[in-house]
Amino acid sequence: MNGIASRFDFKDIQEKVSLHLRPWHRSFQFWVRAADIYTGYKVFQVRVSFVKDVQKQHAMWERQHELAADKIYAMCSDLGGFFLKVAQIIGKPDLAPAAWVKKLVTLCDQAPATPFDGVQLVLEKELGQSISGIFEKFDVNPLGSASIAQVHRARLRGDKNDVVVKVQHPGIQELMMTDIRNLQAFALYMQKTDIKFDLYSVTKEMETQIGYEFDFLREANAMERIHRFLYENNRKSPVLVPRVVQNLASRRVLVMEYIDGIPILKLGDEMAKRGINPGGKMAAAAKQNILKSLTLAYGQMILKSGFFHADPHPGNILICKGSEVALLDYGQVKDLPDQLRLGYANLVLAIADNDPVKAMESYRELGIGTVSNCGNEQQELLRLAQTMFDTKLPPGVAMLQPFSEDSSIKKIAVESFPEELFSILRTVHLLRGLSVGLGINFSCAEQWRPFAEEALYNAGRLKGANRKSRVRKLSSFRRFFWRN
Repeated sequence: MNGIASRFDFKDIQEKVSLHLRPWHRSFQFWVRAADIYTGYKVFQVRVSFVKDVQKQHAMWERQHELAADKIYAMCSDLGGFFLKVAQIIGKPDLAPAAWVKKLVTLCDQAPATPFDGVQLVLEKELGQSISGIFEKFDVNPLGSASIAQVHRARLRGDKNDVVVKVQHPGIQELMMTDIRNLQAFALYMQKTDIKFDLYSVTKEMETQIGYEFDFLREANAMERIHRFLYENNRKSPVLVPRVVQNLASRRVLVMEYIDGIPILKLGDEMAKRGINPGGKMAAAAKQNILKSLTLAYGQMILKSGFFHADPHPGNILICKGSEVALLDYGQVKDLPDQLRLGYANLVLAIADNDPVKAMESYRELGIGTVSNCGNEQQELLRLAQTMFDTKLPPGVAMLQPFSEDSSIKKIAVESFPEELFSILRTVHLLRGLSVGLGINFSCAEQWRPFAEEALYNAGRLKGANRKSRVRKLSSFRRFFWRN
């Protein structure tokens, strides 16, 4: 008996030691890989500087990006968790080299799934009943698995409609917090050496937002709040928002309405399957309607309400019958203080009007601290605002290249950046990535102008004479997508 007991004690000690060492091992893996990727680029920059032929330089950069893409993909795929979110952020056509995008875009829905016995334990513990007691049927294989949770299709007892059951991966919170702290340290180093931007504040906001994602009760409340806002402010909501199944939500389990649709990344394949020419009028109209719906929803959420879905990456967007758009996953939402909401409304007008003076005023109002290293400071500040907060790339800019000497971030150092603004920044960049992927180049600032004007007018900061222009701009908002 003593031998059996000692064996169990030893196994328990082994598990505890393993759990204790896991974050250290994960940190070591991150720093070894991050250092390899970073030093690879720094050494390459020296090597390519000796090559005078522009075409040869371009070919060398392409090869370097391909090598780095393989390493970044391997790191994000192997470590999973938070690094899948990092892949979502940087793996966009406007922000990263093409080789990175090609690799990283495939990571959206490739998080490893928790085995069903683990799912069952979490679900039954959280809801206090057996799976068979709640559900008439429950698909063992998940519909998808993301960094924090996975989703299963099921049907409640006594109901004819299917539901989606979202279940949190066991032990994921501690690992993701370890990842974020490592990234914060790396961000501090990068902003002191290569990128003159307050990256640390950005990562602090990421820590706050991702921390919220572990509470599914908060997500359920956010989903209901956004659903109510969009349906109350439109004759028809621009996007579909799943309804929560009452009394079947806890911190780690969330049951909601099932919405049938196609992931936006598979839209091209679906069109080809149906014999629709992706370059034809029907495909163009569908893409315009998709982008119009998302732009309208986000303009209203950010500028009218201040409470918005802050994670519109492709994995969270479904295309439904009639090109309707469903917006999923409300784990990351942001509630902007009125001061920041109105300050951002002012910046939207500055960008839409191409007004550098108003842009400078907006920077001060928003608390964005900058230091100029150039003579034409006002124009560069406007260019930086367009780069950060508009979906349309500035003239002559094909993608954001923070290491480039011509980059606005090299000329205008961003020394302080309010953490709350990161959610808007990330949302705009994700929308830009979607617009590039759909082949539609447009300015969200121009389309959001009526909502910015309305917000400022209601706050007493815009004269009544300008309200007529708001009505005119609303009709131009609807015309834009059918004209392009």
